[in-house]
This record gives sequence, C-alpha cells and structure tokens, in this order.
Amino acid sequence: MEKIISQLENKIKKLFHKESSGHSIYHLKRVLNIALELQKKEGGDRLIIGISAFLHDIHRIIQKETGQFCSGKDSLPRIREILNEVELSLEQKNKILHCIEFHEEYDFTKNGQTVDDIETLILQDADNLDAIGAIGIGRTFSFGGAHGLPMWKDEKPFDQKLYDISKNDPSTIHHFYNKLLKLENNMNTKTARKMAHQRHKFMKKFLKQFFAEWKGKK
Repeated sequence: MEKIISQLENKIKKLFHKESSGHSIYHLKRVLNIALELQKKEGGDRLIIGISAFLHDIHRIIQKETGQFCSGKDSLPRIREILNEVELSLEQKNKILHCIEFHEEYDFTKNGQTVDDIETLILQDADNLDAIGAIGIGRTFSFGGAHGLPMWKDEKPFDQKLYDISKNDPSTIHHFYNKLLKLENNMNTKTARKMAHQRHKFMKKFLKQFFAEWKGKK
C-alpha cells in the first residue's frame, strides 16, 4: 500500500496544489492516517482503505475545474485512469472505486446511508473525523472563504431538516449546525465514535465562544 501511495503522490500533489477550500493534499494525508488507525482496530482491507482515503476527493478538483457540483460517483472515470497507472487487480480497483463512490453518505440526508462494507464505513468515518474538532473548524472557515460565504448570518434560522451536499449553507456557522454537529452520531465504528466525542465537544465550546463574541459579551 505504501509503495502505491508513493507512486501516486506526485500526481496527486499536482492536482491539489492550488486547493484552498480545506480539501488539500494535507487533508488527504490526514484522512489516510486516520483511516489506517481505524483499520487497525476495526479490520477491513488495509490496501483498499488506504488508497481510497488518498484518492477520495478527486471530485473536488473536477468541481473546481467545471464550476459544477460533482459527486464521488462523478469522479470515478478520472480515478480509474489514475489507478490504471499502478499495479492493482481489477477487483481491487473496483473496491476502491466503490468506497469513493459512497464515501459521502450521511443518515441526515434524503438518501441516507446505503452501504455496510467495512472499508467504505471506515473511509466515511475518517473523512468525517477530519471535518470536526480543531482541524474541522479551520477547514470549515477555509471552505467558506474559498466560496465567498459570510461567517454568520444571524437573520437566517437553523431550520434545515435534511442536509443537501450539493448546496452551500447560508454561512459558515450554519454549516456547523446543518452538518458538522451531526457527525458524532453518524460515525459507523466504535473507534471513530470515541474519537469524535472529544472533537464534538471542542466544536460546541468554540461555538459558545463565537456567539458570545458576536454579541460583544466577551
């Protein structure tokens, strides 16, 4: 697995070198590391999990290129081209593509979660863990800045019942309530749930401080 990641790294670095919305090469490496830690305790195919984690956000690059929403599924032809450059069996490639296609499933969306293979579940957990806590806060504001979103619109209520991944939230703070604060209970594995708890608490503490400062109370 390490050999294949090394073979792919220069190509991936070039693809992501201008990425500034929180989905950079550093995000890919963190998700890779988290996923491998989860795999140690939860099982699954280490090679499939590791390579899937390293390639899971190619759709972000396509979206930036086209200016149109792009899902994980939409990125599969590009990812297959990349996988064809390394030595993997057809079965391994298909498993990696499966993980990436379904890595952005949440139980608080219209379609909910549909897969149950451990490799995809671990990729989901690893990606979601990097979306919360201190790193998640930083990434969320990077995303908002890159997409021209205001920090906070206090005239907009928190009334979104189902999260729509294809649409940006009204503000960066809305994203915490529409998605990020829901991720702790959306974790698939026991190990990820434990890791998510502390990160979730940190975000809640940050938001409490944010609103106090917004109102000029601190």
